[in-house]
Parts: sequence; structure tokens; C-alpha cells
Amino acid sequence: MKKMIAFAAVAMLASATNVMAQDGEAVYTKACQVCHAAGVAGAPKLKDAAAWEPRMAKGIDKLVESVKTGLNAMPPGGMCMDCSDEDYKAAIEYMSGK
Repeated sequence: MKKMIAFAAVAMLASATNVMAQDGEAVYTKACQVCHAAGVAGAPKLKDAAAWEPRMAKGIDKLVESVKTGLNAMPPGGMCMDCSDEDYKAAIEYMSGK
């Protein structure tokens, strides 16, 4: 019985770590477009190269950290409460056109 419980726990952990990142466009559609479609409070608009260029120059990891902690009018996590770092990266890359 103990072996079965241990095996089940390992299997659950392995499946949790193999979760695929959400598609960037899907994350944008469900959470980011609320502000980024219209540029609310200075949010860079979708695929606006000039607006995204200085942000992308900071590096993707810095941008993900900004999303996670919040920045200016953007609340921590943006509007995506179930996003992983990989999900945020995918959304940023989609929005920036990279």
C-alpha cells in the first residue's frame, strides 16, 4: 500500500511539472487584451513595435518579473491568475510580435 501511495505521489508530481505552457495568443485573448488592445493606462498595444522595443530591450525575464509583481496600473499577475512564467513569456512574445 505504501508503495502505491508513493508511486501515485511521484506520478502526480511528474505530471504537474510536464504541464505545457499556454499559447501566447490564448493568454492574450483571455487576460491581456483587456488593457493591451486599447493601450489602457499606457499598456503597450498588441504588436506595436515602437512601444514594445524599449520593453523587450530589458529582457524577457525582467518583463515576466514586472508582470508577476505588477507595474504602474498593471496589477500583480496582470489579469491571468493561473499563468506560469512560461505562459507570461508566451504572451509577451505574442504581444510584442517576437
